[in-house]
Order: sequence, then C-alpha cells, then structure tokens
Amino acid sequence: MASPSLERKTPAFDELLDRVNLILADAAPTSEDNFVEDFIPRSPRSLREARVSPVLLERIIFRFLLQCSTSAGRQIAAQVALPWRLIEPVLRQYRHDKLLELTGTSAAGDPQFALTAAGRDRARQFQSESTYYGAAPVQLEDYTASVQAQSLCRSRITRDELVRAFEDMALSDAVLNRLGPAVNSGRGMFLYGESGNGKTSVAERMVRAFDSAIWIPKAVAVDGDVIRVFDPAVHTLATAESSEFQLLDADETDRRWVRIQRPTIVAGGELTMEELEVRLNPTSRICEAPLQIKSNCGVLVIDDFGRQRIPVSDLLNRWIVPLEKRIDYLGLPTGKKIGVPFEQLLVFSTNLEPRDLVDAAFLRRIPYKVEIPGPTKEQFRKLLHATALSLDLQLEEDVAGYLIERHFSTKSRPMRFCHPRDLLLQSRSHCEFHQLPMTVTTEAIDIAVENYFAIT
Repeated sequence: MASPSLERKTPAFDELLDRVNLILADAAPTSEDNFVEDFIPRSPRSLREARVSPVLLERIIFRFLLQCSTSAGRQIAAQVALPWRLIEPVLRQYRHDKLLELTGTSAAGDPQFALTAAGRDRARQFQSESTYYGAAPVQLEDYTASVQAQSLCRSRITRDELVRAFEDMALSDAVLNRLGPAVNSGRGMFLYGESGNGKTSVAERMVRAFDSAIWIPKAVAVDGDVIRVFDPAVHTLATAESSEFQLLDADETDRRWVRIQRPTIVAGGELTMEELEVRLNPTSRICEAPLQIKSNCGVLVIDDFGRQRIPVSDLLNRWIVPLEKRIDYLGLPTGKKIGVPFEQLLVFSTNLEPRDLVDAAFLRRIPYKVEIPGPTKEQFRKLLHATALSLDLQLEEDVAGYLIERHFSTKSRPMRFCHPRDLLLQSRSHCEFHQLPMTVTTEAIDIAVENYFAIT
C-alpha cells in the first residue's frame, strides 16, 4: 500500500505532467478510447492517457534502479513498458529533484542514470513496501473493460466449430450436441463419468472453438497495490497470426499488455481456498491474482471435484455469488473488498454423481450436466488406429478386433478412451526393449494388457 508520507505532489512535478500531456495528446480520452473495436490496446500518448499514478511509477522506477545500480533511459522505459517519450521528462524531473544523476551517454546517445544518495534512501523505503519493479500496472477499470470485451459470452460457436475443436477426440454426436449449448451458455457445467474417459481432455479443448487469442495486462493497480495477472506458468503467449494484429506495428500496442492464447487452467485435488483469493507474498510483498482472474475469458476446470482437501460445501459456497452475478468479490491485503469480472467457463469435472456431491440450489446454478461415457467398439477401433499413427506404430492386421473381443468383450471389461493410448505406449516400449519392428502384434497386446490390468 502506498505510504502517504512518501507521496510527491510538488507543483513542479504536476506542471511537468500537464505540459507533457498537452504536448503529446490533444485531449485525454476515456480508458475505452485506448482500444480498437477488436480490442487491441493502443500505446498511450500521454501519462494521463496511460492512467498511471505518478507515485506508483516513481516507486517502480526507483526499485528497478536500486537493483541494477545504473541503467540506460530506454532500458528504464522498457522495464516499465511505457514509451520513452513519456518516461524521458519524468527522469529529467527526478534529476532536477536531485534523486537521479546522469552517469554518461551511450554511443547511440541514450543517457545513463543512477540513483543519488537521496534517491537510494527513497528507493529503500519503497523496497520495504514491495519489491515489484515490472511493467507499470493498468487500472482495474481498464482490466474490467478488457474482460467484458473479450469474454467467451460475446461469441457464439456453431456445431461445425465445436466438431473442429474436438477433431482429435472420438466423441459421439450425442455428446457434442450436449456440449455445444453448454459451452455457448458461458455459465459453467458438470462433466461427469468414469475415470479415463477424457473429461479433463474435453474441458481443455473447449477454448479451441473460439477465437484463440486475448489481451491481458501484466499487472493491475488497485489503490496503490499491484496485483500480478500474467503468469507464464499458466499463460501461453500467442503468435501474431491474425491479420488485425499483423497490421499493427509493435510501437502501436501498449506494452503493458500481453497477447496470450485463451487460457485453460486446471485445478485438481491440491486446490486450496487461498488460491481463490488475492495472495500477498510475504517475502516480495507482491500480490498474486487468484486462479479465477488468471482464467478470465477462458476455462477454469475444477478437476476431480469432490476430492479436494477443502470441504465441498466450502468450495461451492465460494462460487455461488460469482456464478449468479458474473462478479467476484476479493479481499485485498489492506482489508478492502473489490469487485472483479468472473467471465470464464467454470467446469466441474468429477468421477462421482453430481447429485451426490451438491444440493439442489447449487445444481440449479450449474444448469448443464454432461456425461462423458465410454467409447463404443467403433469409436475404440478408430481411436486405436489414430493413436497408432500418432505414435509411428503399425498395427498387425485385425489386432484392434483381437484386443476388443479377447480382452474386453469376453471379460465384460468396460472400455475407456484412455485405453488405446495407454496400451499402445506399453506395446511401443515392448518393441523398443526387444529391438523389434514398431509393429503392434497380438503378443505385444497380450503383454500390455497383462501389465495394465494386473491388479484390476
């Protein structure tokens, strides 16, 4: 939280900002004016347009210089992800205030800066509050607008698009026909059925039916606190394949935002209630966004629902208001409550019957319950051939029929969608170990089945 005693509201600094704003922008637009219709964040023309707090910007710059001792001006601008033309007069003001000193100039004419003794003292004070010195954060209002503009609910997929999304899975028409309306609703669903039938795989492929990329900010500012949103562990950077994006020069986009593939985040039995709240790292003093913020405009999968370490009732009660209102209320480390968008497809994946886990009130808020059944014989056969092709394996003639009849039908053993992959991987290992041709024979199948079902 920003300390009031450290706020710098000198007339000279305010006059400088006003002068820069007047030079670089004819007027200060609203936050929505920073985005084109298909939501590409535009590079800000002024600090006022960027809606960056001068107090917070100062803290970030000083913490960065405290870490690196000396830095080129453009490197500082790159660190805070703002254009050099906006940062240069700010650094000049810090020099005027005897907080920065010029240590030299590069061959390209880029000035080199370092903290003065007074600047280092101020930076240490800032460091005690937080260690964050990344991209300048965007305002919560701008983030909210971005989520609403890119929400899955703004798109409606067709059956053809859903079929393409699941073309590598042998789902029946009946399952696809139930999935489509559930995905289009954007309200969440239960996926249930026996283990091994691909419930998690189904959930992970849902975003494929939508346009693939969205913009998210690296960090969001709320009353002086910085909440980190972009997480390389769960977010994948998107490629510049869209024509709209290719038409823009890199300098035209706001570098405080990153373009990612629509996220799919899977939380399993290790999920805790703390992961659903803003978390303050006690060492770095940096706030981390919860899973539901990181999955906005994508899919959040609660896998193995009913097997979490937290009581089912507690987890369900946590979601009732967000599912109904599309808004989640989060507590900050300061104790303040904020409302943030809850705009993802929430999927509860379970091996158990939904009615055995939750009461009628919650089932009403999750109107779609889609069972993922085991494969038919024909689906199993097709999946076996497709998996063999992907693994560079040859199937001995009618080995698929042999496997189905000998090891499933005659033993009344239920087939699962995971079985072709698991058994063929064992067959490949058998061939590799014995230095045999990569051909799946009935003998290799018998050995794989014996190993796989040894204790069932």
